[in-house]
Amino acid sequence: MPEMNMAKAINLALHEAMELDERVIVMGEDVGRDDGVFRITEGLVAKFGEKRVLDTPLAESGIIGTAIGIAIYGLKPVCEIQFAGFDYYGYQQMESHAARFRNRTRGRITVPLVMRAPYGGGIRAPEHHSESKEAIYAHTPGLKLIIPSGPRNARALLLSAIADPNPVIYYEPKAIYRLFKEEVPSERETLPLGQAQVIRQGKDITLISYGASLQAVIGAAERLEEESIDCEIIDLLTLSPLDTDTIITSVKKTGRAVIIHEGPRTCGMAGEIIAQINDHALLYLEGPVKRVTGYDVPFPYFSKEQYYLPDPDKVVMACYSVLDSDGGN
Repeated sequence: MPEMNMAKAINLALHEAMELDERVIVMGEDVGRDDGVFRITEGLVAKFGEKRVLDTPLAESGIIGTAIGIAIYGLKPVCEIQFAGFDYYGYQQMESHAARFRNRTRGRITVPLVMRAPYGGGIRAPEHHSESKEAIYAHTPGLKLIIPSGPRNARALLLSAIADPNPVIYYEPKAIYRLFKEEVPSERETLPLGQAQVIRQGKDITLISYGASLQAVIGAAERLEEESIDCEIIDLLTLSPLDTDTIITSVKKTGRAVIIHEGPRTCGMAGEIIAQINDHALLYLEGPVKRVTGYDVPFPYFSKEQYYLPDPDKVVMACYSVLDSDGGN
């Protein structure tokens, strides 16, 4: 199997989807002539032409609004928003229309569009370029929310998202676009939406994460293994719908859990996951469930961003806190 980074894997998925289905079009700011701000759409306009790879004005509401209309009339638009911090201008279209059409028409009309956006910190970007507001979309009924964590699942999940008849938010952790490579099968591969993956089996504590934060989790688990602490790691992949079954099964086995994400703590994904654990596995817990998250402040600039983001040290300390607990007795 060839090795590639996440940026190349997402590009591969776009090529494959457009080859497979002529209804798939790509649209967004600079996605054609300039191959996208992170070069994710490289080569698409040369291969598929300007009728299927559309450079749009700088107007996120217009991009999403147009995509909703053409999706209703039979196309499958894949919209690129240059940075997740800019997608708020299209949120009203997503929430008021894309997310509601299926219910509004009692299933007669669906909106098969994908909104792609690089999200998260770690690249020393300016304001509005390092947002992690995935909880907003997870809180919006009618939308699916996907966040890959590596090249192979990025390619497979994007193909599944494009094939889905419902609107899908596909957040790409830009800090790992080119951080590492993985083997990606030459043959077309998909993954089911709404299903998490247990990427490491363990018996002592469950670590739950997604996106770029998974790298901090893996690093922490390797350090804890040196102390004979056996971590189970869950990569959520889909935040809405959330795979509660995989989470609960793991926590019932280990009795302890830490949730890690870089978005702000208050009303973040970790809070919902803790609520699900309390609802379905409270009597199995051997200690309190901890969170390692970003802080409730605007994302910091440049030299301070590494203090904001989860890292292995923070995850290890949270694990020590949970493992040292006596469950409150």
